[in-house]
Amino acid sequence: MNGPYELIVAIVNHGFEEEVMAAARAAGARGGTVFNARGTANAEDETKFLGISLHPHKEIVFILAHSETKNSIMQAIKDNAGLATPGSGILFTLPVESVLGIEF
Repeated sequence: MNGPYELIVAIVNHGFEEEVMAAARAAGARGGTVFNARGTANAEDETKFLGISLHPHKEIVFILAHSETKNSIMQAIKDNAGLATPGSGILFTLPVESVLGIEF
């Protein structure tokens, strides 16, 4: 059984974090945290995996959401910054057992 919160994790190409957050906010998210990251693809050799270009510079967006709103937020991100967009994002959730320091 899942708890009342989920951590939505979106990994997108560099520069697409604003699209992720705009879509998430439109679907009910209140905010998120963006981390700069680097993929394992070589910058000189853009790698393709399953037909998707893998760029080395990534943005990881963490969004803490109520379990009830998780699916609508994920769908909005998928539609606006998912695999079929230039953001080439991947999206997954992790269960969150407890939360301190914020109120929803």
